[in-house]
Amino acid sequence: MLKEKVKALLVEAFEEYGSLFLVDLSFKGNNEITVVIDGDEGVTVQDCINVSRKVEHNLDREEEDFSLEVMSSGATEPLINKRQYKKNVGRDLDVKLQDGSKITGLLTKVEENTITLSWKERVPKEVGKGKVTVDKEEIISFDAIEQAKVKIKF
Repeated sequence: MLKEKVKALLVEAFEEYGSLFLVDLSFKGNNEITVVIDGDEGVTVQDCINVSRKVEHNLDREEEDFSLEVMSSGATEPLINKRQYKKNVGRDLDVKLQDGSKITGLLTKVEENTITLSWKERVPKEVGKGKVTVDKEEIISFDAIEQAKVKIKF
């Protein structure tokens, strides 16, 4: 019963705060509820407070005791939700594919079932010695992605 009520309250919260969306929701044995959120324009502390209050103030602790933690998705966490990919267009991603290969490139496009990465690569010249820089692009199916993370630049 608690799970369904929390899920319904989160739906209401995300309708009210339209730029926010759910990344992960977990329940542990002793009613420890963990909510991980993200937003199209990022997540502020106030966003976490707003979602927390929306859930917590509509649950009755007399009925069922619980603990609630609402947090933003970390910068080093893998992308899970397609909406996370969309908000990161224009940023570099490290993508590990199901076949074990890895690609690092600029996320240039997100479509219904695919993403497009582009990068520059040095390849041997067709004639003569040396290498030349060429532009590469690959369209990758979401099904082929094992894990994708935003590459943080300092």
